[in-house]
Amino acid sequence: MDHEEIYKLGASLRPINTQMLKPGRVWFYGGEAYFDIFFELSQNEIDWFQLTLRGRSLTWNAGDRTIQTGITNELVVPDVSYYSASKTIDDDPASDQDFIALTKEILKTRPDQPLFRQMLHLLDQSA
Repeated sequence: MDHEEIYKLGASLRPINTQMLKPGRVWFYGGEAYFDIFFELSQNEIDWFQLTLRGRSLTWNAGDRTIQTGITNELVVPDVSYYSASKTIDDDPASDQDFIALTKEILKTRPDQPLFRQMLHLLDQSA
């Protein structure tokens, strides 16, 4: 993916109205289908996050501070009544380093977002 496409992806991320979510949850949705970042926070610190993009996922949690990548079912579900929040994820046998690097590049396009900066820091610490 070239730098321009990465920049466009990062620029497209917008927060979803937090009144629709449980307290401590934050959701950013991107400009293309199946691109979002979901956070769970405790005292303004990230406890868990998940980024999905084009049928791929990256998940991190504070419990074990590991990065897990995987494949979602979003691009293979033929049912038009499919609800994206009900996606399933099959973990990769080993973390996909290219997808981790792409995630970091997307996050770097948005230094104005404190959660993205914190997420990038956590990814760097967990690598």
